[in-house]
Amino acid sequence: MVKRDVIITNNIGLHARPATFFIQKANSFQSSIWIEKDDRKVNAKSLLGVLSMGIAKGMTVTLIADGKDEDGAINGLIDLIQTGFIE
Repeated sequence: MVKRDVIITNNIGLHARPATFFIQKANSFQSSIWIEKDDRKVNAKSLLGVLSMGIAKGMTVTLIADGKDEDGAINGLIDLIQTGFIE
């Protein structure tokens, strides 16, 4: 299992379009992936779950991956976040 914190830097956070890109990227990996903020943890492959977190610019979230491609999953998602969700 791999856990890493990341700060959301794009202007609108993980809402609508960026959340869709995030979920598409998460679904490209076989590992189980979660996103955690405060005391809530949701499946990072679920649009409703991610949107329900209300993640805005400047918030720190924890990404958690567990599986055979867990390192690639975490690194890929962090790269996506750090580039402002531009693929």
